[in-house]
Amino acid sequence: MSQAPIFGCKSLVSLAIIQRMARKLFLGIRIDPELKKSLEEMGLAEERSVSQVCELLLRKGIDTYKKEGAKYLRKSEIRKKREGLPQ
Repeated sequence: MSQAPIFGCKSLVSLAIIQRMARKLFLGIRIDPELKKSLEEMGLAEERSVSQVCELLLRKGIDTYKKEGAKYLRKSEIRKKREGLPQ
């Protein structure tokens, strides 16, 4: 009987995934339950995790902010006030 190598194919894949994840940082935030539910629904619809959905939305928001500057955030705040949404 031959013994399986210490780092078999599955082990290398798992190790690569762990290393890839280790390069990312954790960010914990508090959000309204409705917002969390919306993120979960988006994740299900897109077959992505909530974390992946949040990262995509953050990247898009940051890209837009870089293009439009502070007026991007001001527009968002004005829209919230107009619609009576929490800030």
